[in-house]
Amino acid sequence: MKVTIVGAGNMSSGLVKQLSQAGHQIRVTARDPVKAQALAAQHRNVTAVAANEALADADVVIVATGYADAVPALQVLGDLRGKTVIDITNPLTADYMGLTIGHTTSAAEEIARALPGANVVKAFNTVFAQVLADGPQLANGERVSVFFAGDSESAKQTVKALIDSAGFKAVDTGGLKNARYLESLAGLNIYFGYGAGLGTSIAPAWLSKA
Repeated sequence: MKVTIVGAGNMSSGLVKQLSQAGHQIRVTARDPVKAQALAAQHRNVTAVAANEALADADVVIVATGYADAVPALQVLGDLRGKTVIDITNPLTADYMGLTIGHTTSAAEEIARALPGANVVKAFNTVFAQVLADGPQLANGERVSVFFAGDSESAKQTVKALIDSAGFKAVDTGGLKNARYLESLAGLNIYFGYGAGLGTSIAPAWLSKA
């Protein structure tokens, strides 16, 4: 696939690594073009571009900025109607120990409202950057689960294919409204990682007896 990633931070770095290794063509754009260029230079099939050149014929757009910056960063790309947009953000408080919105809406739903016509899918927000960079394998043969939610079935299938291609375990969690649960789950994961001192090599999963 042709994938545009907005942002050049730790999460973006992990996504670029895994998706480029899976053979996808990646364009990276960021507020700091030097960071985008440095990230692109580390991998094959990755190009750093200006925001007005980033969208082009992308199959998927991934917003890997902070939540507060997500909508402006996406809007500057151009017309996103009909595009699959993956939101990996979490609406975190300044101390990272809480969420600024929830229960009645979510970051993903707010982004979707701001981008009418775009097919927004929540994904990757429950995965620590370190886990993403290290790849899909966990201890005891388990794979990292990537939960995803959205209202467009075709967009969700595209996102599932992207997740599968990188070796992660794609878990469909229903409509975009369920991003409220995924963002809360990310908050709990952050608490376990930092507040409870378990570190950032952990990931949430649902287990089955069957």
